[in-house]
Amino acid sequence: QVQLVESGGGLVQAGGSLRLSCAASGRTFSSYAMGWFRQAPGKEREFVAGIGISWSGGNTDYADSVKGRFTISRDNAKNTVYLQMNSLKPEDTAVYYCAAKQVYSRYVPTNENAYNYWGQGTQVTVSS
Repeated sequence: QVQLVESGGGLVQAGGSLRLSCAASGRTFSSYAMGWFRQAPGKEREFVAGIGISWSGGNTDYADSVKGRFTISRDNAKNTVYLQMNSLKPEDTAVYYCAAKQVYSRYVPTNENAYNYWGQGTQVTVSS
């Protein structure tokens, strides 16, 4: 069982930055692919970024809408995954969720149904 707790959300002006953190419980964090998803009001939850397990090189994947602006990273010693968000836009406003899936390859799921564990979410609001 893995428990995930997000933090770092808040209100920021357009063009600003935020860093989200997701702290995971458990001793096998390094064997989990981690993903960030978001859900805006009235919209479906969507993939934002994902990172693979470290022995595979920690490969990453991003939604086209955030490429070049967001960076996902992980610190296995702290059982934490981060999402650095720069050049924020009003359309980035959403509840951001962290998710985890145990994997044994370079696989980084982009479909939310592939993930087994979810955090409670953290609100990010970008004002124009």
